[in-house]
Amino acid sequence: MVTQEQRKRQLAREKFLRQQQRRTAARRKARVRNSVIASVLGVILIGSLALYTTGVLKDDDKANASSEASPSPSPSAVKDPCEKPAAGKVKTQSWKKEPALTIDKSAKYTMQLATTCGDIDIALKTSAAPHTVNSFDFLANKGYFDHTKCHRLTANTIYVLQCGDPTGSGSGGPGYTLPDENLKDKSLKGNVYPAGTVAMANTGQAHTGGSQFFLVYQDSQLPPSYTPFGTVSESGMAVLKKIAAAGESTGQGDGAPNATVVINKATVKKS
Repeated sequence: MVTQEQRKRQLAREKFLRQQQRRTAARRKARVRNSVIASVLGVILIGSLALYTTGVLKDDDKANASSEASPSPSPSAVKDPCEKPAAGKVKTQSWKKEPALTIDKSAKYTMQLATTCGDIDIALKTSAAPHTVNSFDFLANKGYFDHTKCHRLTANTIYVLQCGDPTGSGSGGPGYTLPDENLKDKSLKGNVYPAGTVAMANTGQAHTGGSQFFLVYQDSQLPPSYTPFGTVSESGMAVLKKIAAAGESTGQGDGAPNATVVINKATVKKS
């Protein structure tokens, strides 16, 4: 027969065991929780480092390349295929608003970039991108592009030569922005900007195009967010390929061209 004292001791022992079990379970949960938190933090840290090193967290509108960069010749190993720039200085000009639309939208216009590497002739898509073509007509007539350097060449998933920034830094512009146009151009199939396309650069946001533009020298995977407003001629493509063959300065597929690409004179004409 169990005495009252024995019963008290048994109950106390059971209570102690329950407390121990709860404490053990709590410690186990804490270890699991901490392990999960540590794993998540590790993934976030690794992801953040990866994003930073690929340029996704930077302000520049660099493309998010998914493949390894194609080898690019170093500047010291490449002979500059281009001539010396013509005498003259870049003009510092800025306007508060987009110029009035004065071009004839039903007419054909062409733009010629007389560069140190050769002439690049471009047929402009006037009716499809009238605001953009009108802006280039305005800026070219003001001498805005004259003596400016094409500051960026990409050779990693995206294959473009970028120009149109008088500062040469990738952040310059005319002081106004342009509406996006012609984003459903029939040439843009499968989110590919085909070789020969001339399109506006922007920050990735709508209505942020200014004066910077890029010339595609090889089919490039891009979202249809950049106004396509022209097509490079066959002879112009030969010039672009010569520039591309000289590579870019970083060897990582995105940097200043090794070739000295300067627009001596930009001219827009109604044909």
